[in-house]
Amino acid sequence: MRERMQVQFGLDKLEPDWSSSIVTIGTFDGIHLGHQALIQAAVNKGIKEECPSIVVTFDRHPLETLRPEAAPTPLNSLSQNLDQISRTGVSGVLVLPFDQSMAEMTAGEFYESILVERLRAAAVVVGYDFAFGKGREGTAAWLSRRCSCDSIQPVFAGDQKVSSTSIRRAVSDGDMSAVTTMLGRPFAIRGAVAAGKKLGRTIGYPTLNLQRMSQTILPRFGVYAGFAETSLGRFSAAVSIGTNPAVGGTRTSIEAYLLDFPAENLYGTSVDLELVKFVREEQIFPSVDDLKAQIAIDVEQIRSLTGP
Repeated sequence: MRERMQVQFGLDKLEPDWSSSIVTIGTFDGIHLGHQALIQAAVNKGIKEECPSIVVTFDRHPLETLRPEAAPTPLNSLSQNLDQISRTGVSGVLVLPFDQSMAEMTAGEFYESILVERLRAAAVVVGYDFAFGKGREGTAAWLSRRCSCDSIQPVFAGDQKVSSTSIRRAVSDGDMSAVTTMLGRPFAIRGAVAAGKKLGRTIGYPTLNLQRMSQTILPRFGVYAGFAETSLGRFSAAVSIGTNPAVGGTRTSIEAYLLDFPAENLYGTSVDLELVKFVREEQIFPSVDDLKAQIAIDVEQIRSLTGP
């Protein structure tokens, strides 16, 4: 049985009882195929060396502190990223706050005070373009002069190099097939179910209204075929993302009609909406009857795309 992954936020209470570890470091936004290969290499090395494998990551993208105006919108929330990391078999995760103090830390300081003194790293596994510390001094070559360091080459999906940047671009375009290929799973939006305007139930298609805690990236506005992971199970879903112009909406909303859903109330629970295919753009309809007729068409199309 796989042991439960340990998660430590910050260094204050970090008291490891191991004498050595294998460490990998990164922002790990989205945990795509490249991230998975990197973490798996650390896990495999840990198994070989008979010591724990540790992921070091951050509570935000470094650019949010270094250059906020250039910081990308995250693909996933931290909780989603941790959930995906837990599937890799890694022993533990150290989540560090990327604040101004962290931004000012040199590679040498980070290496000595965190990797050596706190994590007791015997080896480090990094990506091909990895660099850390003030001025990005801590490259793979820099690490290799101080410890055992393995550098992992990029992963490709066809001709496309897998990266968080390329995935963000595909999400923005609504190209869920490309996103799924690069992530190794469907793109998901996580949020809590809250009360909405309840307009859907008046036309026979009650929807759940999703409210996010983290402002993660949203795809191109429109209707998507997908799935909803809920406390009651997994259901095919017709997902609408946008401003709901058909009913005079102006604010961005995320709503989902769950096919064959056995209950009506999921208020307060957490739901993951997985998007697998873009179905159509947002539209304005001449009448409520026209809207209802289009939703019926959408639902049948989505049923054929997602299966029973």
